[in-house]
This record gives sequence, structure tokens and C-alpha cells, in this order.
Amino acid sequence: MLEEKRLTNFELLRIIAMLMVVTLHYFLYSGMRPLLTDPVSQRSLFALIIESFCIVAVNVFVMISGYFMVKSRFKFRRFFRLIFQVLFYTLLIPLVLSIFGMPVIAEQEGIYGIIQYILPLSTMHYWFITAYLLLYLISPFLNAAFEKIEKVPLQKIILILLALFCGIKSFVPFSLNLDAFGYDFGWFICLYLTGAYIRVYGIPFLDKKNCGLIIYLASAILIFVLKMGSYILYPKTGLFKYFYDIPFHYNFILVYLAAIGLFYSFMKIEIKEGWLAKMIRGVAPLCLGVYLLHMNIDIRDNWYPWTEILFGRLFELGYFGMVLNMFVTVLFVFSAGIVIDFIRNLIFSRVDKSLIEQYETAKAIKEAKKRGD
Repeated sequence: MLEEKRLTNFELLRIIAMLMVVTLHYFLYSGMRPLLTDPVSQRSLFALIIESFCIVAVNVFVMISGYFMVKSRFKFRRFFRLIFQVLFYTLLIPLVLSIFGMPVIAEQEGIYGIIQYILPLSTMHYWFITAYLLLYLISPFLNAAFEKIEKVPLQKIILILLALFCGIKSFVPFSLNLDAFGYDFGWFICLYLTGAYIRVYGIPFLDKKNCGLIIYLASAILIFVLKMGSYILYPKTGLFKYFYDIPFHYNFILVYLAAIGLFYSFMKIEIKEGWLAKMIRGVAPLCLGVYLLHMNIDIRDNWYPWTEILFGRLFELGYFGMVLNMFVTVLFVFSAGIVIDFIRNLIFSRVDKSLIEQYETAKAIKEAKKRGD
């Protein structure tokens, strides 16, 4: 999500964040994520522990964007390139599935299903992409704030936004109309401003050795404790139902703090140049394709059953088999997404090159005619 020279430490964080995203979806679509009424088991404990450490993924992605884009220029070319990248998946996937005789949304929902393919932003085919592209459109205005507004007033503005979108909801025992659980454009603005603020001003106390890592680990552990507390107490008391879901909301205070801690931890990492650094910088730009593939409306409810055919039925496996199944499935989905987006990127690069060559040729001809050549 940046146009300047890519920093390997942040590119590694981008890869890890996408692996976290796939892991969260693995637990959701495999049925391992426990319901509040499910009995406590090894499977449920395992799912809640891993999810507590992975729930920061989306916040981290947007913070990375804020960190880099606050110092970069807005480019319409990048905006439209992202739209075409999304359309590559929304239009091509149902076509391929139909060729192989597999069901698609258009068959079930008719014209509205087709609209979801051709208007993915307006229909929120991918909620993240809709929120992110809206954020990208207003990023020049957010960047201007860091140029025109002094540090202290800017701090107050960010704190007020955080209070509205994060602070209040994290402590009141009921749902608020403003609260979209972090799946919204407003929360993305808060995350963007956080990443931009870290880039411009930094957070001095987090510069201490391992401070960011400690905040990440402590926050993730507290998230797990809160989830388990509600999970254990609800069947006995009938209380804490609402608080069972809150710790896994992207705009929950502990999830926000954990994301800052993990972000700062990777800021301090130095990765030496070599084949590993080159591989990381090569894979990271393709990570968005992993999301666009496995969360496509025709794929997201089917990819886990497909992998189950390859790697076995989860609920028939023992504990270690279950853990192994998670790692293998997540890596398989991630790798498939990287390979497909690599192919997509090759196609787009050749089209870009062809269009640029045609533009330069037409421009040269036009200039020659003006000179009378």
C-alpha cells in the first residue's frame, strides 16, 4: 500500500497480518469459533487463544497505510488500479466457477448477484475494500491536517475520535448506534490517523526496548481472559452475553492497543538485505490478493469444505492433528492467493506497459505533427 521504497520490516508485518486474517477466517468457517452456549473444550480454548493474538490484523493493515501515505502523494492511478484489481476477482471467479459447473451467487440472487460482481464497492462485496478505498480518497485531506494543524490540537482531535469510535463502546454494557464494531470507514480514519501520527511524531514511551511487544502480548492475553470470563460465566449466570463479543471487535480498546504494540515492535526490527528480504518484499504486495480470493462471495463459504477434502475432517482429528490442520490450511489458502495474484500482477503489468507505450507513441506523433515533421 505504499509507493516509495518498501521497508522489509513493514512488509513482513503485512504478510503476518494477512496470515492472521486467514487464520481468523479459518476459525469462523471451520466452526471452531465457539458459540457462547458451547461447552468448554480443547478446541474452543485453542480457537480463542489464537484469535486473541490474531484479532489485530485489520487494524495493523490500516495503520501501515497511514504510516506511509501521510508522506506520499495521492494518485488516481493507484485508486483505479485497486478497483481493477478487485474487479479482476469479482468478475473472473464466478466465470471460472460456472465453467466448472459450480454454483455462484448470481444463480441464487439473480440481478442483485450480478450487481455485486460489477459494483463491488457500492454493494460492499468486500467490506474492507469499500472502507479502505473511501479512506484512500480522503487521505489527502487527512494528510493536510498533519501539515496545517499543530501537534497538541491534532492530539485532541485524534483522542476525541478515539473516544467516539473506541473508548466509550469499550466500557458501556450495551450496543451503541454509532458502533459498527470497527467494520466501518469512521474507524479506519482513526487507524489511519494513528499510523500517520506515529510516523510524524512518534510515541516516545514505546521507543523503550520491547515496550511495544509487551503491550501487544499483555493486550492479547487480556482479550483472551475477557472472552473466557464471559464464556465461563454466561452459562452459570445468564450475564455477560454482550461482553463476549466485544473483545473481538476491531475498535475495542485492547485490540487497538495490541495493534499499536505489534506495529511498534516491527518498527524496531531490522532485516538484513539478502534473499529473505527480497522474498518478503516480493510476496507482501500480493497479500491483498489473498483476501480478495478467499473472501469473494462465491468462495468464502466454500473454501474450507474444499480444503477439508484435501486435509481431512477437522472434528475427526486429535488435538495435534487439529493444530496441524490449521497451519496447513492457512498456509495453503495464503499460498493459493499469492500465486493467483502473482499471475494477476503479471497481466496488469503487461497491460500497463502496453498502455504507456501507446500513450508515449501517440504523444510523440502529436508533437511531431506540431513541429511539421
